[in-house]
Amino acid sequence: MDGMINAFFLDTYAIFEINNGNQKYERFKGAKTATTIFNIAELNYGLKKEKSIDYSDEITKEYESIVVSVTGDDVRKAMTFRLKHKDMSIPDAIGYTVAQRLGVLFLTGDDDFKELPHVEFVKK
Repeated sequence: MDGMINAFFLDTYAIFEINNGNQKYERFKGAKTATTIFNIAELNYGLKKEKSIDYSDEITKEYESIVVSVTGDDVRKAMTFRLKHKDMSIPDAIGYTVAQRLGVLFLTGDDDFKELPHVEFVKK
């Protein structure tokens, strides 16, 4: 994925918006995408709070094919990054760091990322 045009890292916010049919996220459906297992965990938990367990597990499985590995180096860099961005969740910090490693834009509507570089910011 490194340096791919039209490639994005989907944070949990973006996955929820795509799954909910937000028209502002429609253009990302054909793009090359990646996410981490931590984002999948957030997605699954968030869906289970709103929907049925079966539905939540089914949707989560649909995104498992785009999960990329997280390295120890990713974790160390992400936690250093998080020291400066204390309100950011651990999955968000790791995802942003992984997106940097992959050379893709971090797709989100989360206000924590609004002013950061290498972010495709799309609000609801």
